[in-house]
Amino acid sequence: TLAQSLHKIKNTKSEIETKKLISKLRVYTISDQDDSGTWIRKNFPDLFYIVTPGDNYASATWSAINTVVKGIDNNEISNEWIARNLQQDHGPLGAAYPDVAWGVEGDTPSFLQLIPNGLNEAEHPEWGSWGGRYELYKPDFAKIKKGDSGVPLEAETREIWTNANDNYTPYIYKEYGRAVGQDTVSFNDYKVTLWRWRKDFQNDFAARMDWCTKSFEEANHPPIPILNHPEQITVKAGEGFGFDASGSTDPDGDNLSFLWFNYPEAGSYKNLIKIEGAENAHGAYVIAPEVTKNETAHFILKVTDKGEPALSRYKRIIVNIVPK
Repeated sequence: TLAQSLHKIKNTKSEIETKKLISKLRVYTISDQDDSGTWIRKNFPDLFYIVTPGDNYASATWSAINTVVKGIDNNEISNEWIARNLQQDHGPLGAAYPDVAWGVEGDTPSFLQLIPNGLNEAEHPEWGSWGGRYELYKPDFAKIKKGDSGVPLEAETREIWTNANDNYTPYIYKEYGRAVGQDTVSFNDYKVTLWRWRKDFQNDFAARMDWCTKSFEEANHPPIPILNHPEQITVKAGEGFGFDASGSTDPDGDNLSFLWFNYPEAGSYKNLIKIEGAENAHGAYVIAPEVTKNETAHFILKVTDKGEPALSRYKRIIVNIVPK
């Protein structure tokens, strides 16, 4: 395991070699299966480590992949959805996919962060991704309850990448008028950082299962978002600026839907910056807020095709806002 490997490296390699190897590792362990995680973090303080500490597994961020959330559509984790999109008529892999015995998928978020979807960034867990969003700090041990193992939990000795909250109001499809709009319910907790993307990554999974049995022409493939400007721009406070993704394409020739939104938690400017006008056109217009120091704001473009299943890809635009 990781603890055993690190122990061997530390005792058989030079200090320089050990530090070089440690600097290349990006560890995402979901939860602490036992006390080896605490030992690793204590003895290798420079190791990049993402985790919800402790052994109360159901309270960890990853569990949002199979949590039924009141107030939203949870269809994509239903047994009916799994049978139709993964298990039946999807070749030998689908036939081998088991019925849910505890929860859908489990530790999959540690893999989801690796998919190159335009949103994921392994070096920046604080930016948010299909695997959730995490911030670097030393957790308050007093707030960590006794876990499932019954073994006393050891306090963290240093900062780790761990639970972070998102304030999220879902966008929902509208039958008439503007195609999408924000729902009337909002959510604020750390599990939101993962389940907010759940429909997108479950549809991605369903498409990959289709690829097992269908030809390229029969299957759906993700769209290709294209920005007609850099992914990082600098503006002055109070200045208006625009985004343009009119060059976006789809490999299957599908019609595309667009959605632009600010992701306040990912940047240094924490107040919500609204899109002026329609947020679901291929272009968007924004007015930079007033600031007293240099700030960053993250805007996400989500492009979704109208294939079956509907697939989404993203672009992240980082806006540097400077005072007047």
